Amino acid sequence: MQARDLVTKSLRLVTLPDVYLRAKSVLDDPDSGAVDMARAIAHDPGMAARLLRIANSAFFGFAAKVDTVPRAVSLLGTQQIHDLVLATSLASTFKGVRSDVMDMDKFWHDSVYRAVAAKLLAAHCNVLDAERLFVAGLLADIGHLLMFGQIPEQTQAAAQTAVAAHRRLYRVEREVIGFDYAEVGGELLAAWRLPESLQQTVRHHAEPARAEEFELETAIVHVADALNAMAANAQSEPVIDGGAAHLTGCDERLVGELAEEVDRQVADTVALIFSSPHRKSA
Repeated sequence: MQARDLVTKSLRLVTLPDVYLRAKSVLDDPDSGAVDMARAIAHDPGMAARLLRIANSAFFGFAAKVDTVPRAVSLLGTQQIHDLVLATSLASTFKGVRSDVMDMDKFWHDSVYRAVAAKLLAAHCNVLDAERLFVAGLLADIGHLLMFGQIPEQTQAAAQTAVAAHRRLYRVEREVIGFDYAEVGGELLAAWRLPESLQQTVRHHAEPARAEEFELETAIVHVADALNAMAANAQSEPVIDGGAAHLTGCDERLVGELAEEVDRQVADTVALIFSSPHRKSA
């Protein structure tokens, strides 16, 4: 089996919700605009409430209260709204993954940690749409959700071997399974027809030197992934590809600053993205 075969087999089980499909349809239509996006979101009151909650949070830090969806779309733009709807749709898309196979709370925490780190590093690198890197970071490990859902024994065996042998997981997965989680993630985003920048960044973030396009974006997510691994495994320092470190200007000082800031933001961001829009965060 190849990565594409696994994705094709899984597609009927991981369909994105209607509210996201409407948002994507608006974004893809050159004749549509902010009004159409606001209408698309308004069809789903839960999503509308969640987006307003995010718009009024420290995530964006607007001075004035954002009290309507059209106002949120006007301030953030249709691309940003699309990305936020995608981010907040992921948990419902993968709600079928069994808890005895994968710790989903930990998975989403790690994904948000990576996403926040990618956004912060993108801002440091003067990437104009730094928030776009939040989505790329959030999606970087999505291939594992398919793998644990469809081939759990092989995926778990690869993970155990990587830990026991102190080896990089993607390399062990290629040996044990024939492909790795990053390739699966790239194939899934291609099947969902997400932008090429997201596809390539997710596909190559484990080995950023392989990226022939979107090199900086891929390097940023690679570094963010390394920071998450450092935090999750209590490592003293992250394992960062030399080329990615050079591209992002990531040195020991910056690693420390990023880690401290991510730690401050991650819990609130998890609550914003994945908790009920009607429940106040702590």
